[in-house]
Amino acid sequence: MSSSSSWLTSPSCTLLPIDSSSSTPQLILQWLTFLFLSPCPQRLLLSALDSLFLLSLLASAVHKLYSRANTTSSITKPLLKEKDSDYRVTLWFKLTLLVTTLLAITYTVLGILAFTQTNNLSSWKQIEAPFRLFQAVVNIVIVILMLHEKKFKSSKHPLSLRIYWIANFVIASLFAISAVFRIVNASEEKLELSLRIDDIFSLVNLPLSLFFFVISIRGSSGIHVIRISDVVATYTSVPTDGNLSPYAGSSFLSKTVWFWMNPLINKGYKTPLKLEDVPSLPLEFRAEKMSENFINNWPKPEENSKHPVIVALFRCFWKHIAFTGFLAMIRLCVMYIGPLLIQSFVDFTSRKDSTTSEGIILILILFAAKSVEVLSVHQYNFHSQKIGMLIRSSIITSVYKKGLRLSSSSRQAHGTGQIVNHMAVDAQQLSDMMMQLHPIWLMPLQVAVALALMYSYVGVSVLAALLGTSIVFLFALYRTKSSNNFQFQMMTSRDSRMKATNELLNNMRVIKFQAWEEYFGNKIKQFRESEHGWIGKFMYYFAVNFGVLSAAPLVVTVLTFATATFLGFPLNSGTVFTITSIIKILQEPLRTFPQALIMISQATISLGRLDEFMTSKEMDENAVQREENCDGDVAVEIKDGKFSWDDNDENDALRVEELVIKKGDHAAVVGTVGSGKSSLLASVLGEMFKISGQVKVCGTTAYVAQTSWIQNATIKENILFGLPMNLDKYREALRVCCLEKDLEMMEDGDGTEIGERGINLSGGQKQRVQLARAVYQDTDIYLLDDIFSAVDAQTGSFIFKECIMGALKDKTVLLVTHQVDFLHNVDSIMVMREGRVVQSGKYDELLKAGLDFGALLEAHESSMKMAETSDKTSNDSAQSQKLARIPSKEKESGGEKQSSSEDQSKSEKTAAKLIEDEERETGQVNLNVYKQYFTEAFGWWGIALVLAMSVAWVASFLAGDYWLAFATADDSSILSSTFITVYAVIAVVACIVVMVRGFLFTYLGLKTSQSFFIGMLQCILHAPMSFFDTTPSGRILSRVSTDILWVDIAIPMFINFVLIAYLQLLSIVIVICQNSWETVFLVIPLFWLNNRYRIYYLATSRELTRLDSITKAPVIHHFSETISGVMTIRSLRKQNTFCQENIDKVNASLRMDFHNNGANEWLGFRLDYNGVVFLCTATLFMIFLPSSFVKSEYVGMSLSYGLALSGLLSFSMTMSCNVENKMVSVERIKQFTNLPSEAPWKIADKSPPQNWPSHGTIELNNLQVRYRANTPLVLKGISLTIEGGEKVGVVGRTGSGKSTLIQVLFRLIEPSAGKVMIDGINISNVGLHDLRSRFGIIPQEPVLFQGTVRTNIDPLGLYSEEEIWKSLERCQLKEVVAAKPEKLEASVVDGGDNWSVGQRQLLCLGRIMLKRSKILFMDEATASVDSQTDVVVQKIIREDFADRTIVSIAHRIPTVMDCDKVLVIDAGFAKEYDKPSRLLERPSIFAALVKEYSNRST
Repeated sequence: MSSSSSWLTSPSCTLLPIDSSSSTPQLILQWLTFLFLSPCPQRLLLSALDSLFLLSLLASAVHKLYSRANTTSSITKPLLKEKDSDYRVTLWFKLTLLVTTLLAITYTVLGILAFTQTNNLSSWKQIEAPFRLFQAVVNIVIVILMLHEKKFKSSKHPLSLRIYWIANFVIASLFAISAVFRIVNASEEKLELSLRIDDIFSLVNLPLSLFFFVISIRGSSGIHVIRISDVVATYTSVPTDGNLSPYAGSSFLSKTVWFWMNPLINKGYKTPLKLEDVPSLPLEFRAEKMSENFINNWPKPEENSKHPVIVALFRCFWKHIAFTGFLAMIRLCVMYIGPLLIQSFVDFTSRKDSTTSEGIILILILFAAKSVEVLSVHQYNFHSQKIGMLIRSSIITSVYKKGLRLSSSSRQAHGTGQIVNHMAVDAQQLSDMMMQLHPIWLMPLQVAVALALMYSYVGVSVLAALLGTSIVFLFALYRTKSSNNFQFQMMTSRDSRMKATNELLNNMRVIKFQAWEEYFGNKIKQFRESEHGWIGKFMYYFAVNFGVLSAAPLVVTVLTFATATFLGFPLNSGTVFTITSIIKILQEPLRTFPQALIMISQATISLGRLDEFMTSKEMDENAVQREENCDGDVAVEIKDGKFSWDDNDENDALRVEELVIKKGDHAAVVGTVGSGKSSLLASVLGEMFKISGQVKVCGTTAYVAQTSWIQNATIKENILFGLPMNLDKYREALRVCCLEKDLEMMEDGDGTEIGERGINLSGGQKQRVQLARAVYQDTDIYLLDDIFSAVDAQTGSFIFKECIMGALKDKTVLLVTHQVDFLHNVDSIMVMREGRVVQSGKYDELLKAGLDFGALLEAHESSMKMAETSDKTSNDSAQSQKLARIPSKEKESGGEKQSSSEDQSKSEKTAAKLIEDEERETGQVNLNVYKQYFTEAFGWWGIALVLAMSVAWVASFLAGDYWLAFATADDSSILSSTFITVYAVIAVVACIVVMVRGFLFTYLGLKTSQSFFIGMLQCILHAPMSFFDTTPSGRILSRVSTDILWVDIAIPMFINFVLIAYLQLLSIVIVICQNSWETVFLVIPLFWLNNRYRIYYLATSRELTRLDSITKAPVIHHFSETISGVMTIRSLRKQNTFCQENIDKVNASLRMDFHNNGANEWLGFRLDYNGVVFLCTATLFMIFLPSSFVKSEYVGMSLSYGLALSGLLSFSMTMSCNVENKMVSVERIKQFTNLPSEAPWKIADKSPPQNWPSHGTIELNNLQVRYRANTPLVLKGISLTIEGGEKVGVVGRTGSGKSTLIQVLFRLIEPSAGKVMIDGINISNVGLHDLRSRFGIIPQEPVLFQGTVRTNIDPLGLYSEEEIWKSLERCQLKEVVAAKPEKLEASVVDGGDNWSVGQRQLLCLGRIMLKRSKILFMDEATASVDSQTDVVVQKIIREDFADRTIVSIAHRIPTVMDCDKVLVIDAGFAKEYDKPSRLLERPSIFAALVKEYSNRST
């Protein structure tokens, strides 16, 4: 077979002598080897195939021209595309065109080189040059053919082209087999240079031919014809956007080298970018498209998929993933060409007979290989990030839609905080995974190729390298498993922390009232300690992994060289540095593989969490039979209904035997607290789990919740709720909901922006806004849950008469109420007890029957007796009657007009714009931010220590390579044992330095992040209430979730990478310049150009990162808001509108992401290409300088360093930019560590006595209050004294300033003027916790926290179990709690949603019963309980707090009738303050209110 070997390496076209003694099969094998594997016949074979292909194309063209000449109609038919259709070019077509173009260029270059070579055989030159040029012509023809396909919108490739590609793949395989054989067996001396180049090209060409083979099998050209009508239909929801991303219409070249980013980068460089400057996403990347795609690819139920999320994602994006895999393969094919050329360069410089053309060819090959590598790397990065972005878009929109469909128990089980994490963290983890997906399967290939190449140099010594690599792999795999657990625990702890933080932010007002900031702060700190502990374990694990993987190449090199020396393999400088370069390349998969495993493991955990969430139980849409335009007279019907709040609990919480409400009827639902009234409404809406029975609803529904749900938008937008403006209907809705006067008092009227959760509206105003929203929707059926609880008597009467019995007179109304006095006006009444309808019928029927309804009426009548009796004393007064009829006008003239109109004119526009745009820095991240980060842990000493260890790391590696060059020089006399021993010692030192540095870096990073978090938490806890009123919780949550995540993990990692990268870069430049001194002149322009690019890029990237952070917060905030109001949204069938809002916000966020990724690769590609040019220029100087200047061993060392230059330049610059971009998170956190603080919680030298307040006397002296500077006064000079032990009732119209008075007494708002004295001590001089902890308060909105009954009634754990039970008994909840299996440990979910609003208020009352403060404030404390319970509670309060000072705000007049004094506040003034009896004896506003209340039922 020696002749076969000769044929494989000979460029000759003549048949070499054949061994005639061989058997016939052997002769045939030799002939076949010559025909298919010898270079010359292979070329003839491929040329024949090319000729046949060109002839077939020519014949086809002639046939078509002939057909056209004989068909008159087609002559005049235009060849341009038809107007009613368009086409879309997919990645398949673009990629095919790109690869064909690259092949045409490559063949042309190789053909020209073949002509110019002087050392070739003339016969071979005559074959090689025409062959290459012929190949170039064929590929140019294919390019023209494909452009022709595009012009005529051909969806299929011609059959002739497909056959050609299949045959071409077969022949390319033969070329590759020959190449492998020659590389493994042929010696350098026997092999022609042109054949060596040909072998490298054949190996690169094989995967490209395989790609064409796949294309030919598929048949599709990648051009999809689309009718314009279809496009319009598809994107009807997409607004026409003139500011579309240039990517959408850019050319192939522009997309290849990111020219399309130039306009945005230019704009960003000239001026800081604003939101409107960033173009919108191309249509195919929009969130609506991704959401639709994800839903269409979701596994069908019959598939019974256990992991539906990953299945759906794979179906959506497998083509994109395959394309990035192809790009990764191209890179793999060219990445080892550089190391293979080192030996050639060393030989070239050491030989005396080297020619210039040979050197130029080597440099051109190096340049071409590195260029393809750079382009493929950055295209891979960009497209991987793009897939990640699209996956994030799909996940966020899908999670949002799922959130709108969740059943009540599923929503409670997951909690808002956890679902926010699905959107903020899990979606990001899956997005980040895409960069690390392909390294998982590429790594074995990279290692296999590397080991094969090393085998050709050091033979079986490669087994040592294989052993070392295997040990590192096993180590990485073992460590990743533990890291997996850390990741899971870390995310679980983060979920708990986010839930607690969300709860803190949502209930901050109550927490401040009760002085519980420290308790909740400690609770969050405990969760953070747990989370930080797991982060620490994860980061130390990472530090060890990183250290081992960084030192691994050095250790593997020592093992390989030691084995080679022992086995007697010669080690010259060319071999040594080829091996080290290959091992350095091997370092990348070794380093990224564990990182990829970590990312995959994180993503796997996230996928598991998402699977659990996405498969959670949904609200059963079929539980309620809904018909919108049905016949018949029944609007709502329930038969044999059994309902539960728990999807898995068969024990019914509500049972309805039969319920029929006719169209146009007004039905009322009454009953004591916790009797199931709100549950009945929920069952009609389908919000409860239906165990059995039938529910039928005929018509559209509107629901008004007991707890107001208001959006962070203007009043007008809240009322319109997505409907177009109908002015008459809108004005009528405002009128019947009594909102006209309120809007007149607001500077911007209905254009006033409502803060998050409606913080700048009173409880009554919020209730009336949401009622107006329901009225404006003009539905058939209205479900109203206790809408009168938060409004005063007069307003309640007006709403009942004008709205319920007026605007809604022809509608079906189901009204839950405790206002018994309205009941005689309704058509039917249902009385509930313990989840059952125990009585139903008309008012008179129930009155006769007595029972439960009788008990309710009796309680109400007893509470009314005093009001009616008192009213008679003043009934003779004409003035009183006048006040009763028109109290609001009296108040307007008496109050509002006197209230300095000057104040009104002065008020800033900020009154309307309550929620300001988020603060963001512009320009470079301030150096002070870097200083704060780096010096937070140990000051400047920490920085010095890290720098010293980093320099030691790079120096130890550099020492190893210099030792290699010195010891393997041709004139070296160093013994092999000495060579290996010294090298091993250097390796051990390097390993120690790497490990110590890793632990040091991790410790500093962890200490810094924890310090930042604690600082931010403390500032948030100490911030005044005005901060929470004007800052959406999403803005705070984004800092304590995403930003802290970056500071915890990403920033330390990035800084670690950047520091080493820059020091390695410096070492490379030193080594190259030492051996090629002319390169010094290139270094300065190289770094100047690269720095110029960096500055140019950073100006844009930094702003995009800031805008990205700003646009992410609204996505989270909108979701939190949606979950809170999901019952209202679902009742009005507005899910699609809210989904579209979510999509718009996601698109706004993703466009920042997309263009930021584009900017990153724009920079990276240019930097790497500069590095390629620098390397090739330096190599040119090195190989053409006289050997006396440059020693051949240092040429190998310089090249082994220089090959890493292009990637390292880009890596170092990109990482430094990443650091700056991520430093925006530090900047944002620092904004929240410098918040304005409220007064100190405790003042050491001004602590009040332990028994303060001992009497409970409150003195107000000219008290004036405004919410913010330059806004009108809310309280306008109130002066009065409340004696210790007095019971004072505070009444007044909604929005008059009653709740503001209480906030001032607790110093949630500081007085603008005047003072408040309690038992002779000015409260402004007392620490806030000393002040607030001494008072008791039952706030207007009852708030429960996630936990148990015990933790809610006694959060600080100060009281015994006996005291808690006694308190529950006094607040009428003992039976309810005792009935639960867990007793005091009974669960309270987030927001207390598993307890009725009335029960929540009673639990809040229970807290105060325990506390027994000397001064008690009650803000509508029993507004949500029935009259019967109210009477009992008021009696208990009178008994338990007989000697206490009580200030009670109430809308129920009977509640304040037995008070010692009544304070009437109107428009910020204390209009009346006296005993109730005295106020009733004379014309007064209070008398008018009593009159109105007693007349409500008439």
